Amino acid sequence: MLPLEDYLVIDFSQFLSGPSAGLRLADMGARVIKIERLGIGDICRTLYTSNLIMNGESSVFHAINRNKESFEVDLKSEEDCEMVRELLKKADVMIHNFRPGVMERLGFDYQSVIALNPAIIYGEISGYGTATEWKNKPGQDLLLQSVTGLTSLTGNADSGPVAMGLSIVDMLAGAHLAQGLLACLYRKAIKNEGGLVQVSMMESAYDFQFETISTFMNDGGCLPERSKKNNANAYLGAPYGIYQTENGYLALAMGSIPQLGNLLGCEQLEDYVEVSEAFDKRDEIKTILANHLLSATTERWLSILEPADIWCADVLNWNALMAHDGFKVLNMIQEVEMIDGYKYETTRCPIRIDGELLTSSKGSPKLGQDNEKIIKEFITQHTTANA
Repeated sequence: MLPLEDYLVIDFSQFLSGPSAGLRLADMGARVIKIERLGIGDICRTLYTSNLIMNGESSVFHAINRNKESFEVDLKSEEDCEMVRELLKKADVMIHNFRPGVMERLGFDYQSVIALNPAIIYGEISGYGTATEWKNKPGQDLLLQSVTGLTSLTGNADSGPVAMGLSIVDMLAGAHLAQGLLACLYRKAIKNEGGLVQVSMMESAYDFQFETISTFMNDGGCLPERSKKNNANAYLGAPYGIYQTENGYLALAMGSIPQLGNLLGCEQLEDYVEVSEAFDKRDEIKTILANHLLSATTERWLSILEPADIWCADVLNWNALMAHDGFKVLNMIQEVEMIDGYKYETTRCPIRIDGELLTSSKGSPKLGQDNEKIIKEFITQHTTANA
């Protein structure tokens, strides 16, 4: 039995952040019902940058909404809103990620929902919080990366702001919401109390930078300076970075510069004996190192550095990674199937419980595919009981 079996989650959220929290709860056994707009559904079904269409919808929708049910409703219809209210009366958790004010207009804000179900745990993700002057700005990942300083940390010094190649703020906000919901579910199990869990993408992005922001705040407010070559962390000295080799790339973390010089046969590096030089002269050191590493293959350098316990790694693309035994042994890929028989491969939940993988063969739902079942189970029974 999975830890969250018998818990019911009603999920109004769209795109990535909220649905990623719902996915994590679903993977741990919760029943997650997506509330989707009549005729359109989650906007992520069609509106996304990926040009890969799978079974008529965007790839990201399938990846992040597997293992869920779809309840298609018109929230402008009082009859449909009443059906949703019946679901909320029986739910343990509700999730949404609309801008402040939207749920109030729809009648599903926190106060309205706890009037229906005082023990429900109400989770919401906003872009910038509910009290800032930015609260009505769009909570989109790239915009949040940009406004919170994240883009000033990636790339070399002369690269300008560089965004991460993932919707990292969406994923962080979803993870934080899931953490808060799980904490409140624990409290609910003990005290039968509900709760309000609020996460903003902006705060999640700040928390993500706790290490660098703490350094900045206690370093006289001096802005971090990325190295001019092979930058990987603005606050770390040489050799920290990714370097090109004769046939690929090599990642190097922290390490003694003279030791590296000795191991790699690079006499110039052996001259940097002061520990402080690794940071103060990092561009100089990285230039020497970068030029030297071009003289042999990645495999050659790894065969020297790894036995010496130097922190280093090959730099793999997905093809190389998935062909590697180190990836295969994890069984990170699972096949799921939609109601119409369409099958696709995707990642599994990364969590193991009691040594067991959390997998599910249930793919993403077709829009409204579960309406009949949900109405019969939650709505018709209530109507009959009250007749």
